[in-house]
Amino acid sequence: MAQHSALDAYFIDGARTPFGRAGDKGMYRRTRADDLAVKAIRAVVERNATIPLDRYDDVAIAATTQQGDQGLTLGRTTAILAGLPNTVPGLAIDRMCAGSLTSVTTMGSGIRAGAYDVVIAGGVEHMGRHPMGFDADPNPRFLAEKLVEPDALYMGKTAERLHDRFPDLTKERADSYALNSQRKADAAVRAGKFDTDIVPVAIESDAGWGLATRDEHLRPDTSMEALAGLKTPFRPHGRVTAGNASPLTDGATASILASGAAVKEFGLTPKMRLVNFAFAGVEPEVMGLGPVPATKKALQRAGLTIDDIGLFELNEAFAVQVLSFLDAFGIADDDPSVNPYGGAIALGHPLAASGVRLMMQLANQFAEHPEVRFGLTALCVGLGQGGAVIWENPHWNGKRHARVGR
Repeated sequence: MAQHSALDAYFIDGARTPFGRAGDKGMYRRTRADDLAVKAIRAVVERNATIPLDRYDDVAIAATTQQGDQGLTLGRTTAILAGLPNTVPGLAIDRMCAGSLTSVTTMGSGIRAGAYDVVIAGGVEHMGRHPMGFDADPNPRFLAEKLVEPDALYMGKTAERLHDRFPDLTKERADSYALNSQRKADAAVRAGKFDTDIVPVAIESDAGWGLATRDEHLRPDTSMEALAGLKTPFRPHGRVTAGNASPLTDGATASILASGAAVKEFGLTPKMRLVNFAFAGVEPEVMGLGPVPATKKALQRAGLTIDDIGLFELNEAFAVQVLSFLDAFGIADDDPSVNPYGGAIALGHPLAASGVRLMMQLANQFAEHPEVRFGLTALCVGLGQGGAVIWENPHWNGKRHARVGR
């Protein structure tokens, strides 16, 4: 990848706020959603000072619930608040959990079409202020005409349906996967794997002002015994619990994408190259299966197979959802190529912000693994969708591309 094609899209850098617990006890309860996004944007802009501010062609910021401090065309308002010139336009995107992933693929497509040189793409979700689906008014025909089952409107119930559909996806497997996610995340924190990603945020509490510097959901002291005893809120005697699902979370992410021409002009160092991507639909009642057809479609478009993918960053909306992906592709639950730094079960899942978090972690892992040529970021999406992006490692050593751990 020494030669940069002018119309290739490259992931240059990413930043995120620490992810906080949503609700009255969370660290961002007195922080605006748009201010979280501004913090992430400023961080990547300041770190890449060779790019003149007036050369940013567009800013796409996603949010699932676009109202209040998450409304008013987030990409435009946060760009102005972050200090970009008035000449830089912006837009807002909504694809629920795949919001920032869609921001990246939309902006990346603009680069590949020759319409953009440098863009910002990210997402924000303040679930404490804007719970998923809050004040939404689903068309009654969805249920009256049986276009979707009632469970499709409740993500936890769709996860329970995955357990129903696939008997091999037991609660014990889900709990074991969740425990492993917590352990990997704790090890990553201790090793400083997130130090370059996270930008501190000033926060206000009853005790005064402080500084958020790390994710708030980490539970390294959990155990299988503790997980086994948790309630199943979506169904009596169910299998989905707060321990094997992602928590409600507040946070923001932002990234810079650039064309090959801009990489050369501004002396940038790409962390990844966008190879191809795909979105796919599935039955809304089992939305967690969405990443499977999306990944198959992306692989086909790229002329690759699953064996070509050396690293996976899969969003852990629910443990059972990731396990269904792994089973579909014949990958072991504890495969070292999957979420090496842990995932959303431990770190949190601020809906529209999560896609770029996956990309930042994959970019960091690419630097550690020159034997890996291709990686995948993928998420399931509410109402029956999945999104997947294939990336190429600029550090690849040119040898037979391998999967981590093989």
